[in-house]
Amino acid sequence: MFKQYIGWKFVLASIAVLIIVTTIWFASSLSRKIQDEERKKVATWVEANRELLKSDSDANLNLAVEIVTTNTTIPLILTDEQGTIRDSRNLDSIRIAQNPQYLKEQLIAFKKQHPPFIMEVDARHKLYNYIYYGDSLILKQVRYYPYVQLLVVTLFIALVLFALSSTNRATQNQVWVGLAKETAHQLGTPLSSMEAWLEILRENEANQMMVTELAKDVDRLKLITDRFSKIGSVPKLEERDVLEQLENMVAYIRKRAPQKVFFSIHTTEKELPVMISPPLFDWVVENLLKNALDAMEGSGKIDIYIENHPTFVTIDISDTGKGIPKMNFEKVFKPGFSTKKRGWGLGLSLAKRIIEEYHKGRLFVKSSEINKGTTFRILLRK
Repeated sequence: MFKQYIGWKFVLASIAVLIIVTTIWFASSLSRKIQDEERKKVATWVEANRELLKSDSDANLNLAVEIVTTNTTIPLILTDEQGTIRDSRNLDSIRIAQNPQYLKEQLIAFKKQHPPFIMEVDARHKLYNYIYYGDSLILKQVRYYPYVQLLVVTLFIALVLFALSSTNRATQNQVWVGLAKETAHQLGTPLSSMEAWLEILRENEANQMMVTELAKDVDRLKLITDRFSKIGSVPKLEERDVLEQLENMVAYIRKRAPQKVFFSIHTTEKELPVMISPPLFDWVVENLLKNALDAMEGSGKIDIYIENHPTFVTIDISDTGKGIPKMNFEKVFKPGFSTKKRGWGLGLSLAKRIIEEYHKGRLFVKSSEINKGTTFRILLRK
């Protein structure tokens, strides 16, 4: 599913690039053609005005008049040799009336857009007018169209990717829930059988030591089954002392850790009540501690720092292991990602899901240095 999602992203991105490049090329080509046509129209308009000025009173000027009056799209400003504005066409008359500087501002803009046409007014006195013109509304629309289309295509692709991502997450959630429920179900049958055998063993006092140890393992399996059964359903959060939960879990892991691994809990609090699901929270801490042990390969130090804030509690679990490359800070939480030869690479993914979806907190890699160690941070809201 993940590879399929990446494939869809590549296909959509390729289509978007193709659409945008084609549109920009077509719009650029079309705008150049329109710009050339508008320059020809302005040149014709200037020539028609020159004809009107120079013509005899009995000349047929119908064509020249029609050319002058039919230009209703291209904005024009006419000035004398000193730059004084004498006339304007196809500009906003309301803005001209409201803002005395409007025509001057438009003239500055027109000068930047196109070179002026020079029209002789009086040959004897060598008087000339300058006609400046700007882009028509249709030309501006053609130029800005690719950017509008880019925005539309971007929004469309973002919507499709969001839908694909949501579908992918929903599918993953169904797989997680199904896997967890099936695991809990499969563990239930041998557990019942083991409890029955324990009762038989208890009947002989000589088996008491063996029964005690087996009972601990059965209780442990019950706890694991309970954890898996809670995946997919909304767990009931209880107010518990998070310091006590951490101390109990550290004590459990310490007994099973190599002798050269040392554990320390650092906090200024004596008691710290937080709303948690005890079995699921213990599972998260157990996963993080076991990952720390794997990273240290038999020797090192694990420090747990607990800080109390007004609205949340932070728990930092630091080890002196081999560290995580920065580019893998997010990847370590993805299903299937693992640097170990055994295992499915699900532990950290499940831990993050438990903290963020069920406890509404956060779990992330706070810091890590190669061959120096890693710190995972759990943030729990009060």
